[in-house]
Amino acid sequence: MAYLTRNLSDPSAGRQLVDGLVEELGNAVNCYPDWHPILTAPPRRRSEHIAGLSQIKAYAGVDHTTEFVRGFVTCPYSAETADRLVATVGQVPGLDARRLDGPLYADDAHPVVVVAMNVELEADGTIRSRDAIAWFAQNMAAASDGAQVAETWWNIRPNILGAPHGSRSSLFVNQHAGLHMRKILEAMNASGMFGPVLESSLDMLSPKKRDAIARTLLRTAIDAWDRESPSFEFELRGETCKAGIRDTWDDGMELSIRVEIGKHDLYVSGFHYPKDDKITHSDPSGRRKIAEKFL
Repeated sequence: MAYLTRNLSDPSAGRQLVDGLVEELGNAVNCYPDWHPILTAPPRRRSEHIAGLSQIKAYAGVDHTTEFVRGFVTCPYSAETADRLVATVGQVPGLDARRLDGPLYADDAHPVVVVAMNVELEADGTIRSRDAIAWFAQNMAAASDGAQVAETWWNIRPNILGAPHGSRSSLFVNQHAGLHMRKILEAMNASGMFGPVLESSLDMLSPKKRDAIARTLLRTAIDAWDRESPSFEFELRGETCKAGIRDTWDDGMELSIRVEIGKHDLYVSGFHYPKDDKITHSDPSGRRKIAEKFL
């Protein structure tokens, strides 16, 4: 609301427009799941991952955009750009676009509303489950063409649920749909249609467990370091760990540390502050089976 109205000379009129958009398009969101018609309806290479609407040719000219469950509003400064966007989107089956009566974002902007007409909302504001599940399954099946590895639920959960999201639901899909999407993904992965399963995210583990894993590896690397070698190996719980430690600023105040097991089995990096014997770190990534050895 603030983003679209704070620069207007008549914010009250702008707020009424935004209220109407929320009623029509649903909740405001951060980004769409990969299977959403807003991303899949326009022509594009099927294997291409879309990180933002500006990557899609049909949406050329989008500017100052706010996304909602059923579509988005964008506010280019050029009336010609706005008209061209409406005309281009109008040729895409399943999408509709129109100019908005009244300004948003700025008095001299020309808002355009783009709606995915096939998206119907449940009473809770999420996309109708049967549609969301079907679109997800179709998108995943299409992604198998040329795939080299299978991604786990934890690796690609934001791409499936959209953002913001929880463990198995989001503003796009409720828990019923999210649970079935996970089951479908796991069945597809088990079939081998994408190739070998690649694990990288350890989000299935609690923050406390991820913290313990990272600290165990980094602390052991510090203890095993001879204070001279920039890289070395050490054994821990049956695994060969490759470590690298360097003095970040060559002043003895901060050590940069990384520890890796295998090629993609487990990785963590962080910093050690000798004066206070304090460790900070990133989240570890890799395979759950290997990571849990260090709890």
